[in-house]
Amino acid sequence: MKNVVINTVSMPAIGIGTWHMGDSLTDRSTEIKAIQAAIDAGARAIDTAEMYGDGRAENLVGAAIKPYNRDNLFLIDKVLPSNASKIKLEHSLDRSLAAVGTDYFDLYLLHWRGGIPLAETINELERVKKAGKIKAWGVSNFDVNDLEELWRLKNGYDCAANEDLYNLDKRGIEFDLLPLMKKQDLPLIAYSPLSQGDHLSGKLSNNPVLKEIAASHHATVSQIMLAWVLRVGNVLAIPQSANPQHARENVEAGKIELSDDELLALQKEFPSPTTKEPLAVI
Repeated sequence: MKNVVINTVSMPAIGIGTWHMGDSLTDRSTEIKAIQAAIDAGARAIDTAEMYGDGRAENLVGAAIKPYNRDNLFLIDKVLPSNASKIKLEHSLDRSLAAVGTDYFDLYLLHWRGGIPLAETINELERVKKAGKIKAWGVSNFDVNDLEELWRLKNGYDCAANEDLYNLDKRGIEFDLLPLMKKQDLPLIAYSPLSQGDHLSGKLSNNPVLKEIAASHHATVSQIMLAWVLRVGNVLAIPQSANPQHARENVEAGKIELSDDELLALQKEFPSPTTKEPLAVI
């Protein structure tokens, strides 16, 4: 099983995403079972945000983790940029902590850049970290220029991770952002590693090369897509699934090793970027 290290904590490199979860009362029981299935399969990291369903995803996570030892989990939450100020950040954090039912988050991210000065946000993140409400802080949807600005600030290098969109269909960060992060030993949290909306286009799920590689590993196409994301190292992939079986399969993808020939075949099918691309976001 591949691992990732964030803020000195080593954990399986496939965690649990919760975007679009918690919105339906009829799906709540199945969604809780899916999160628990992933935990039982070995997942430790759970990623959520105050924005997801206006707190409903956080409440779902809280219900799902009740049977487990909190200290064995790595909980990630995110603050909206409009709430990332000296006046609002701690209030938002406290509300999220209450929704999840925990005393602290292992990682607290600025969800994306907004109108609040970055220095002000970092000062507040450092303050709530010293207060013990978070173990570490990081950022999300940051590109090269954003990280370079961050690192020029006091405590900027205390950033523990950057969460960005990354999958076979969206490889833009490989051109300059990912190399920069690897140089600075900054872990990547890859959201939508199974490509949001692929179930509509089928560009990845119906690809013959992916299907062939999946068959050779007795795996699903989704598992191969996750194994591909993990190949870069120092990355936590956070696929979302409301299906308990799929949630287990996602975590088990961390055991798959793709061969050089398979990686080359995927490179030909889904070429890496040759120029700088705008940061892909959803």
